[in-house]
Amino acid sequence: MQTPYTEPISPSKTRIGWIGIGIMGSAMASRLIAAGYSLTLYARNPSKALPLQSQGAHLANSPYDVAQCSDVVFTIIGGPPDVRSIVLGPDGILSGLNSGGVTVDMTSSHPNLAREISKAADSKGCWAVDAPVSGADVGAREGKLAIMAGGEAGVVEWLSPLFQIMGRCTYMGEAGCGQSCKIANQMVGSANLVGLSEALTFAEHARLDLKSVLNGIRGGVGGNMIIELFGERMIERDFRPGGFVEYLVKDLGMGLDVVESEDESVCALPGAALYKNLFSAMIANGDAKLGLQALITVIERLNGIHKASTQVVNCDGC
Repeated sequence: MQTPYTEPISPSKTRIGWIGIGIMGSAMASRLIAAGYSLTLYARNPSKALPLQSQGAHLANSPYDVAQCSDVVFTIIGGPPDVRSIVLGPDGILSGLNSGGVTVDMTSSHPNLAREISKAADSKGCWAVDAPVSGADVGAREGKLAIMAGGEAGVVEWLSPLFQIMGRCTYMGEAGCGQSCKIANQMVGSANLVGLSEALTFAEHARLDLKSVLNGIRGGVGGNMIIELFGERMIERDFRPGGFVEYLVKDLGMGLDVVESEDESVCALPGAALYKNLFSAMIANGDAKLGLQALITVIERLNGIHKASTQVVNCDGC
């Protein structure tokens, strides 16, 4: 392809590369395969690619090799250091992407890095889009993710057939704006998680039926997606991850870093700083690989309450 505008995206003509097959990435890639797209994968642990290979995906030896045989390459990996290595490294995506190709980073990463990648892609005659997602494991499986995209508006529009398979895309602006929106999303989600954890702890202290409490809150201004995703899991002590707390701490930290590095002293973020400290307490307690809903254990500990989860948590291979 000379540019992303020469022909519309279609399963018969558009070759997809995919890097990142964790809890969410594997579900997103699976949906693209089910929609008829040809996928080429790279995985640091090739055995994790076996389920997608059984659906017809091809396994490549490096990000460079993925890019060489792809028109669009998606990444959804750990964080900014991983993104930098996979996209900008000597054997990375941009070293192998052909002119006119597109790299789409769906990782929650740093806005400054997204802008750096965009400039590097432009120098190669390619395009870069930052399109982080929200919706946890359920949203990834059901194709109901919120996708926040930054980059060239026409390229984001061209990618819309792929985004529609994974969820609903909102265009946020130039490169880096998708990542900035995701950081804002994490601040709202964190506030709701803290509120839900405190509400359930308080309700139990008040000897209320916790499932009835959830039903009552759903009908009021406190109703939100966090309750739908995590309320029952908190009550049932099911802390299996739909997303890892260490990634949320990273995201909140990036928001605070943007404010500090850009000297935006008028933008005080006291809530984000508090939420980061509370979720960091989970990590300090050895719970970095638990789901976000395990924040309730931090609130309980502050109240002298110590409980075990009723679900066995084994994150090997997550």
